[in-house]
Parts: sequence; C-alpha cells; structure tokens
Amino acid sequence: MKILIIEDEPALATDMIEYLSNEQYRCELAETYDEGIAKIYQFSYDCILLDLMLPGGSGLKILQVLKDEGKEDGVIIISAKGSLEDKLAGLKIGADDYLPKPFHLSELAARVYAVIRRRQLGNSNILKQGEITINVPAKTVTVNDKEVILTRKEFDLLLYFISNKNKVVSKNAIAEHLSGDFADMLDSYDFIYAHIKNLKRKLGDSGIDNYLKTMYGSGYKWEI
Repeated sequence: MKILIIEDEPALATDMIEYLSNEQYRCELAETYDEGIAKIYQFSYDCILLDLMLPGGSGLKILQVLKDEGKEDGVIIISAKGSLEDKLAGLKIGADDYLPKPFHLSELAARVYAVIRRRQLGNSNILKQGEITINVPAKTVTVNDKEVILTRKEFDLLLYFISNKNKVVSKNAIAEHLSGDFADMLDSYDFIYAHIKNLKRKLGDSGIDNYLKTMYGSGYKWEI
C-alpha cells in the first residue's frame, strides 16, 4: 500500500516514514505545497497524510485539487491547527479523517489502515473473491482453505487487482503502485511481468480459475 506524506516538519516526517514503513506501507514525502501538487497530479495513493500549513500554500487547496480532479485517494488531515472550522472545512471538501498534532504514531497507523480498508476493501478485514480468502491485517491468502504463500509485492498486487476488479489497469499504473515515483526511472516493465507471472502461477497452482486477464496493448484486468 502506497502513502504520500505532505509534511514540512522534517523530524515528524522522518518519524512517520520510519513507523509506517515498518507497518509495511511504502511512503513518499512532499515537503512543500508545490511538491505535493506535483505528486498528486502524477501518481495515485492509497492514503495521503496532509498537513494544512505548508510552505507555498494551504493543504486545503491540495484537498480541493484532489476533489476537482476526481481522485479517489484517501486523505487524513494532520495539522496543528485545531479549530473546528479547519476540521469541518477539510471534511466538507472530502478528507476522510482529521488527526490533530501531536499524535501517537500507533494512532496514525490505525487511522491509515481504517481509511484504506473503508475506501478500497469495503470496510472489512476479510476479503473474499470466489475461492480466494484474504486476511488483510494478517496478510495471508488462502484458496479453498489452503494457504498460498505470496511475497509482499505479490500480496500488494493481488489486493490492487481485486480493489480494481473489472477495470483495466495499465502497466504504468501497476508500476506506480509498486514503485511510486521511481516508476518514471524504469527502463522497462520486466519487473512487473515477473511479479504478475509469479502471482498467476501461484494462484494457478492452487487450482483456482484464471481471474487475472492480460489485455494486450492495455494492461491487465481482474475479471469476475
């Protein structure tokens, strides 16, 4: 799962990245308004942690851009500004949650998980797709009650495909999901093909139907 932290306090940003990375999230950082705007135009995120007071502009303006562009990224406002007006303004524009500073990192992680679960996984810890059962917190996958051992990236891919079921997802979108803003630096999509090939093989070896379809020239689709 990919998180964008838009925060200009270096110590806090470092602490959040370290803690959330240990929780198996992939984190990217924007330290100014302009950096944040650039990233949300280029990439999509499972959750954005958004400070309101940023060098160069307001976090609320970034939130408005997300809404105007029809982006579906989850957003948690994290800000020292604790007024009711700020909280209501952010939630009215489209933020999912508001966490005032200072906060415990464990609380932040719980809020992030809740937003991602609610937005992408139907507010459930257990996700079922035909013969497949996914325990999201435990990061385990079973097919017909037999565990299928997946790597972290294979697990992320499986969740990503199921969360976008019946939609064609491009190779570039998959690269961004797996590699974030390093995707533009890739010379080829070979690493994507390798992960998808391994995922399809493991699911196939478990005896399930081939839900994952290759859409030649377009990308891939988890079809049900």
